[in-house]
Amino acid sequence: MPVEKLRTFLDEHHVKYVTLKHSRAFTAQEIADHAHIPGREMAKTVIVWLDQHMAMVVLPAPDMINLDDLRAATGAHEVRLASEREFSAVFPNCEVGAMPPFGNLWDLPVFVDQRLREDEHIAFSAGSHTEVIRLAFADFERLVRPGVLEFAEARA
Repeated sequence: MPVEKLRTFLDEHHVKYVTLKHSRAFTAQEIADHAHIPGREMAKTVIVWLDQHMAMVVLPAPDMINLDDLRAATGAHEVRLASEREFSAVFPNCEVGAMPPFGNLWDLPVFVDQRLREDEHIAFSAGSHTEVIRLAFADFERLVRPGVLEFAEARA
């Protein structure tokens, strides 16, 4: 179970966190509403291809990825969203679309949008559509060491 792998990792690194159960929800914004978490604090994880390499990008729930900005920020020539078929095998114990933003646990590079740094905490799906983990952004950044870029934009 992915949440156990993540909890073990967090416990081994002495990170304080909260686990929240909520009714089944599929979009990050819907999860934020169900878990009573501000949408800007709720992170969504998206899997992309940067040239020939799969990567994880993390952005605030209400925002969307600007692929041109991501391409420019990473220096990749080609950037595209990965299909569920392409990434589901990488996260065999996670529900599709509920991967926690700890790509380092799956040997994937992680890029986080700088807007997530504006909040003290970060919350994210913990491998299922019914559980969220919330912790200090500083702890997330220390453990994951993501590239911090600007690639998110507000939805119209």
